[in-house]
Amino acid sequence: MTRYATTDPTTGTVVATVPTATDEEVRDAVDRSAAAYADWARTPVGERSRLLRRVAELFLEQVDPLAEAAALEMGKPLREGWEEAELCAEIFAYYADNAEALLADRPVDSTRHRAVVQKRPLGPLLGIMPWNFPYYQVARFAAPNLLVGNTILLKHAPGCPRSAAALEDLLHAAGVPRDVYLTLYATDAQVGDVIADPRVRGVSLTGGERAGAAVAEQAGRHLTKVVLELGGSDPAIVLDSDDPVALADTLVLSRVYNAGQACNAPKRLIVVGDLHDVLVDHVVERVSALTVGDPRDPATDVGPLSSRPAAEALVARIDRAVADGAVLHVGGTLVDGTSAYVRPAVLTGIAPGTVSHHEEFFGPVVVLYRAADVEEAVALANDTPYGLGASVFSADADRARAVAERIDAGMVFLNEAGGSWAEIPFGGVKRSGFGRELGTAGITEFVNDRVVKL
Repeated sequence: MTRYATTDPTTGTVVATVPTATDEEVRDAVDRSAAAYADWARTPVGERSRLLRRVAELFLEQVDPLAEAAALEMGKPLREGWEEAELCAEIFAYYADNAEALLADRPVDSTRHRAVVQKRPLGPLLGIMPWNFPYYQVARFAAPNLLVGNTILLKHAPGCPRSAAALEDLLHAAGVPRDVYLTLYATDAQVGDVIADPRVRGVSLTGGERAGAAVAEQAGRHLTKVVLELGGSDPAIVLDSDDPVALADTLVLSRVYNAGQACNAPKRLIVVGDLHDVLVDHVVERVSALTVGDPRDPATDVGPLSSRPAAEALVARIDRAVADGAVLHVGGTLVDGTSAYVRPAVLTGIAPGTVSHHEEFFGPVVVLYRAADVEEAVALANDTPYGLGASVFSADADRARAVAERIDAGMVFLNEAGGSWAEIPFGGVKRSGFGRELGTAGITEFVNDRVVKL
């Protein structure tokens, strides 16, 4: 039985629990979502846009309680919680402000026929979301789909019931009808039942590979559209640098943001030539200076991981990498016997072909590789089952772009260590999933591109 509980990762103490939904409650939620869809789909776009604008305003008004809930449930430092709420506001505002252009009819380019393609909603959608960004992950799925006229059933991670409830309350306070956005405290078996319901027209999952494969299999059996945003082991190729100290600071802070629990963080730093040893020294120095502590303390750089089991699993992966020949320069140990704190780590010398080379370190672990030349750097970057994001760093922008063209990933950033913006599509390839969220692409995944022949 899935257990929904708020557990403080700084102590391991269960603060509150939420009852798991009964089968009858889940069926009732689907019934209500399907019934609400008829009216919501007919609601004028201008009205839906107005409500999304109000959602954006409430995110800014409620940054403090939202950040406090995330700090309590998964250890996110308050500063990062504020930033997450602000990004959600940007996402909802983007879709509200660009509604007319995003949903406009598109004429078919033809000299023989007159026709237009219209974006029309599909129906109720199921979102299955993780704990690491409890608001942002939902916002990038819900905002475009609420705008287009779909209704939302949202199944959040079992460790984030307080954040899930706060988000639902915010949307309803903004005026989104109660049955248009519903939170499901469902079990995995109940999620399967929701996917099997023919009224549910699409599923979006952000999470791990195993969950993604299971959901994709269930959706496939019922011919239901699915979008998957899964893991990543994003490479950051460093070709050269005019300021290795500043670069080390950028890479480290990007890597340990959210305690390193971000799918698109730069998880493998691939450094060309002699710059490798220089950068290792600066990275070790920067990581050693990080303050690990209470997420509610403004002095904290890195909070705990989401849970004690997650912390123990990460340390076990670090230990296995060392056993396979990697060098641990600093950190990589549990702080105490009950909390989810892990001392940020730096690893070098992970050998291609080992288990550690192909797995994702989901926590504050900086891994550096030495590449003899650009060819080896590109080969290392692409030698991964994942393909979410990548970065290329160089003082020569043309050189960086030429290398970026050779990276097999859904997103490539030049002289930036990843990130997410409302107007830029987000998504990956290979085992990082398929489909796109955000930007213009985010509003096209769950629509009926209805053709009208004039």
